[in-house]
Amino acid sequence: MKKFLLAFACVAASYSCTDEQQAVTVTITNPLNMERSGEMVEVSAEEVFRKLNLPDTAQLVVYDDKAQEVPYQLTYDDKLIFPASVAAQATVGYTIQEGEPILVNTVVYGRQYPERADDVAWENDRAAYRAYGPALQRSGEKAYGYDVFTKNTEELVVEDRYRMELDSASWAAIHALQQAGKKAEADSLRQTISYHVDHGNGMDCYAVGPTLGGGTSALMPDGKLIYPYCYNECEVLDNGPLRFTVKLVYNPLVVKNDSNVVETRIIQLDKGSQLNKTTVNYAYLTAETPLATGLVIHAAHPKEFVCNAEKGYIAYADPTTEPNADNGTVYVGAVFPYPVTEAKAELFDAPVGDALGHVLAISPYAPDDDYVYYWGSGWSKYGFAAPEDWTNYLENFAAKVRNPLQVTIE
Repeated sequence: MKKFLLAFACVAASYSCTDEQQAVTVTITNPLNMERSGEMVEVSAEEVFRKLNLPDTAQLVVYDDKAQEVPYQLTYDDKLIFPASVAAQATVGYTIQEGEPILVNTVVYGRQYPERADDVAWENDRAAYRAYGPALQRSGEKAYGYDVFTKNTEELVVEDRYRMELDSASWAAIHALQQAGKKAEADSLRQTISYHVDHGNGMDCYAVGPTLGGGTSALMPDGKLIYPYCYNECEVLDNGPLRFTVKLVYNPLVVKNDSNVVETRIIQLDKGSQLNKTTVNYAYLTAETPLATGLVIHAAHPKEFVCNAEKGYIAYADPTTEPNADNGTVYVGAVFPYPVTEAKAELFDAPVGDALGHVLAISPYAPDDDYVYYWGSGWSKYGFAAPEDWTNYLENFAAKVRNPLQVTIE
């Protein structure tokens, strides 16, 4: 209580704290005519510690404009991040000072799963995702794009899903039943552990296959996609409680006259966001090349897409796959902070399984540039009852990334 009262006194006195309790003020201005709630703010951690005259091992507390403590995280790239809320066209002040922070639940987490073909899977309180790894590529299975796991809870669920799906005792029992000719019993047991079945908090019901899946980017010289396949190297850079960041490096690609083009992706998911911020770089590319971000179109919903290059997003309402017919609708989308040259649907010459083609957003990529965009998903059983709810979310998200919160440290 003493710490809270001291922080409140600092706020009430326009942050004129004593030398014993120094504080810095983070002023945040919202330029848009819409409320920004729980949006992650970044400030330089080095600058904060320097202004507070503290070592970078010191503990900090962050207070909002009502003197309520909010959680924070220090990131791999020397950022101090915290969720902020700012009314439309308003300015608020947050304070940071030395102190013992509150304990918070980790709601953003991910890791590599070598026990499941080197998947990298991650989640926050809104959604969950997967990128496929080298063990899957060695198997010969083609799965180029990002996968989506639906969820309908703020709790972390992915770890339990893999644990159930890969339970060795259950699989031994399934194989024993199959060998005994008890197929129905084996199938029933398989259903109880499968992450393709909704056990109360969502499931894996999204189909990727040899496509860009739920928002992967790919170079597109001469109008043809060069699929990146599975990652080769993985490094988790941040792992909660508010942000997950992973670095993925891919095998060399042949792009026209360049035979050793290496793609690197840095994928970042924050608490409260449906979308992953992703920074893509292609090393050893020598010529400007079109770059596409895509969402796979499936045969069951061939026309449920939206392309809006002007407002900076693409969207698709995707059917879900078996074994259950009532899995709801998976909404996928991508948002672009900079103008998009073209947004369109482009179909394959012939269907690939149940995939008909992609919704694409295409822009030029210059050698050694960083291409930044956002991709992700929503679910009809967790906050997005209708397609327009999803497109409204993407349109507002695009407006926010194109008009970022203005942040200063004093």
